[in-house]
Amino acid sequence: MESFSLILAIVVVTALAFDFTNGFHDTANAMATTISTGAMKPKVAVAMSAVLNLVGAFLSVEVANTISKGLVDEAGIRPEVIFAALVGAILWNLLTWLVGLPSSSSHALMGGLIGATIASAGVGAVHGDVLVTKVLIPAIAAPLVAGIAAMLATRLTYSLGKKADGEASRKGYRAGQIASAGLVSLAHGTNDAQKTMGIITLALVAGGTLAPDSDPPMWVILSAGIAIALGTYLGGWRIIRTMGKGLTDLQPQQGFAAQTSAATVILASSHLGFSLSTTHSVSGAVMGAGLGRKGGVVRWSTATRMFVAWGLTLPAAALVGALAEYVTGFGAWGTAVVAVFLIASSAAIWKLSRREIVDHTNVNDTDDAEPAGVVTTAMAAVTPPPAGTPAEEPVPSFPTQATAERTHSTTTTV
Repeated sequence: MESFSLILAIVVVTALAFDFTNGFHDTANAMATTISTGAMKPKVAVAMSAVLNLVGAFLSVEVANTISKGLVDEAGIRPEVIFAALVGAILWNLLTWLVGLPSSSSHALMGGLIGATIASAGVGAVHGDVLVTKVLIPAIAAPLVAGIAAMLATRLTYSLGKKADGEASRKGYRAGQIASAGLVSLAHGTNDAQKTMGIITLALVAGGTLAPDSDPPMWVILSAGIAIALGTYLGGWRIIRTMGKGLTDLQPQQGFAAQTSAATVILASSHLGFSLSTTHSVSGAVMGAGLGRKGGVVRWSTATRMFVAWGLTLPAAALVGALAEYVTGFGAWGTAVVAVFLIASSAAIWKLSRREIVDHTNVNDTDDAEPAGVVTTAMAAVTPPPAGTPAEEPVPSFPTQATAERTHSTTTTV
């Protein structure tokens, strides 16, 4: 095994800590719809997802190579730069987890790396062409492609099931959801676990223990796979609640269509080496599936908050990464200050999360649903009723207090 300096050991441990947060932050990508529709029990779902994340980590290294060889110039990058990048990524992951927003762990990592690299070596050390073609374009295209595919797939599933018995159809699609959730978990392992592999490999190159352009060593692949699997098993219940119930109310047919569409997009991107956000893909697929069923409701207030978080992820993580790199530039004591800040901030966020605990026992509990907005109403008006599994089974719309008071007032007047 490679010889380690103290700073390099700190970077590797911090990278695995990021991988752990990535696991529980992104569990929702694979299992939110499966849990929300009742296809699997919450704890069983996250256990299955953890195992398949670990398996997926061994299937490819294309995305890892994009991170370690393509995004930034390896020459002149010190291990402290990578440590600073990880600080920005971890803090953004924890903040968005605290408020239950499914933002991109991948973009947090790349944002931190870009910010720290610019602070250390200047803008020229970032490969802009790779950033645009393999990060920014997929970030925009993935949710659109997955959303359109899921919407069409949802309409197709209802059409094909028009003569099927309603209960039998639901049971069949629940079984399909389990299979498709497994596929998403496998895809997540092939994409997201590789990002930590790439960042550790970059650190090893920067620390002089690996030759430039090296692939990740086997121990890096194994440790990254285990870290993301452990995080996944912990279960990011806050984000699972948002993804499963906060964006829309899904029937099993919709959940199956959403997961299958997202998994296809993620696996194709992993094969091409795109450092794709699995969160963007799955969120787009969930919204597409919500719009694909007659009477489906997408809660645009939640979606808007999520879009804002997506837009802030890269610059926010980059800013924190740049500031952390500036402080580490003062030497060993600066690195120690950044490490203490990271630990203290993480502890404070965890303590805040204990004020309102969300776990497997209450993950499907939600407040009254947001009524359909203008966009959803317009989509529903031009969407033909799906044949088959009852559009006769509309998702109930829960009136707000104000609506109830208006109804009562009208009744009294009459």
